[in-house]
Amino acid sequence: MAYDPGAIDATLAAAVGDEPALIAELRESFLESVKRCLRGMKAAESPDEWAGFALRLKGLSASFGAVRLMALASEAAAGQAHDSAVLRRLHRAVERL
Repeated sequence: MAYDPGAIDATLAAAVGDEPALIAELRESFLESVKRCLRGMKAAESPDEWAGFALRLKGLSASFGAVRLMALASEAAAGQAHDSAVLRRLHRAVERL
């Protein structure tokens, strides 16, 4: 699966047009939502809660064209709760956005 660092910006530009300030604001909101999902996953008290946050992250990522992050979130939702290797990969993917 290829990583495309411009996918989010392209998705936002397609949605709102050539509005750099609005694109930047929406991108920041996306990143904050992603970080909230990751915090929720870390704090999850049950496997169902973990999976719920992972699925929320998957949907959010899909909406913004973050394909790699979406795939990792899907893996997290289907896997063991609090899998430290998956969390590390998720964090690396977010850092690359």
